[in-house]
Amino acid sequence: MNDFKDALTVVPMSRAQAEACCSWVYASPYDRIYGWLPFSQMEALGIELGDSDVRQQQYVSVLDAEGALCGFAQLFPMVNAVRLGIGMRPDLCGQGLGKSFVHAVVHAAKERYPDLPIDLEVQDWNERAIRTYLKAGFVVTDTYDKHTPEGIGRFHCMTYEGD
Repeated sequence: MNDFKDALTVVPMSRAQAEACCSWVYASPYDRIYGWLPFSQMEALGIELGDSDVRQQQYVSVLDAEGALCGFAQLFPMVNAVRLGIGMRPDLCGQGLGKSFVHAVVHAAKERYPDLPIDLEVQDWNERAIRTYLKAGFVVTDTYDKHTPEGIGRFHCMTYEGD
């Protein structure tokens, strides 16, 4: 697994990589929160990965040593923090690679926003992600309810404190 960590690079997200991310299908229950509209629809609506300016300003791709797309991250600048949105390719999930993946994303966020703290939101039922974030140096700093497409969801805000 050290080979995975040492081999990861974070690069600006290309259109082709955005299309690939939009095609990923996650197993239940993760399909409730991960997954995008089809890329052509996002592009037609001019939203998120389909908006070339937003993609260039906020999204990065995480690649392995061979240049294969392993996942993506959104680095969303807010007033007092940079908020991460993280997605690993579905076939890599649950294999113990998350800590290395998250560290690569955190490193990219620190390079881009060196003066901002780093945080993320995660639904409280997503124990797999929470364990990964804790191992990667995040701590729960707040818990709150928030509207989701499925109704009210309970979320943790987790802040990076290093490990």
